[in-house]
Amino acid sequence: MILTVTLNAALDITYRVPRLHPHTTHRVTEVTERPGGKGLNVARVLAALGHRTVATGFAGGGTGDALRALLAQETLVTDALVPVGGATRRTVAVVDAATGDTTQLNEPGPTVSPAEWAAFLATYRELLGGARAVALCGSLPPGVPVDVYARLTRAARAAGVPVLLDTSGEPLRRGLAARPDLAKPNADELAALTGSTEPLRAARDARRRGAHAVAASLGPDGILAVTADGAWQAAPPRRFTGNPTGAGDSAVAGLLSGLVENLPWPDRLRRAVALSAATVRSPTAGDFDPTTYNDLLPQVTVTERPTAA
Repeated sequence: MILTVTLNAALDITYRVPRLHPHTTHRVTEVTERPGGKGLNVARVLAALGHRTVATGFAGGGTGDALRALLAQETLVTDALVPVGGATRRTVAVVDAATGDTTQLNEPGPTVSPAEWAAFLATYRELLGGARAVALCGSLPPGVPVDVYARLTRAARAAGVPVLLDTSGEPLRRGLAARPDLAKPNADELAALTGSTEPLRAARDARRRGAHAVAASLGPDGILAVTADGAWQAAPPRRFTGNPTGAGDSAVAGLLSGLVENLPWPDRLRRAVALSAATVRSPTAGDFDPTTYNDLLPQVTVTERPTAA
């Protein structure tokens, strides 16, 4: 199985409105709810690709109960979330049907107590015993140490489990020093980490900081990967408009599934880009459209890039 970690899980709520006008009242035409947070989005996409997945992290309160009820409906996803006293956060995506643009509102998450953190660590270490790979994803809720991803990466590597790290800011910087197998920042996160806005230079810099490989999401320009075996950039055949919520998480699922299937890097990147674009085209946050994915997969172009400056 593949293990995903979502320390700051969420109940994702998507509202669709005919057109979004600030400072006015709107009539919502459609509401959907999904288990959310980066790692849970990754788990759901992995399951859709046929991979058995275990999802851990934290869940609590009424929103946590609603999240777990929805998660129970997902085939191939096992709920191993650790209960907390606080309420799981909500994220609200407001989709403007006229333009396809999305406005996102993210709550901070519940405060995690030392006892709850200790319970999670025990669960995590136990789950590593059956994992083929682990994805450490997303922001940190209040009360969780900032070096948490470095600790979890070291524990996974000690157990012989490959690690994909997808976070930002100080947790990313510290996590890289623990040498994850793959880091997956987006372009803004990579620039904030390295101070460089040139993606290839920044990805090389991030890899020197400890990651064995770096795959940077470049939005409509696809994904750039710098690895020990080479560097490649994969791009979709055209730009897509729609709801970008969860597109990066679908890319993580593509990269992680390619890792456990031992696919060559160009094939991993093709899958990640096609899944990401198919998620943008889906009307619901965190879902991908299978027809769009299958149509796009052979159209993704992969170009080799220099590995050194």
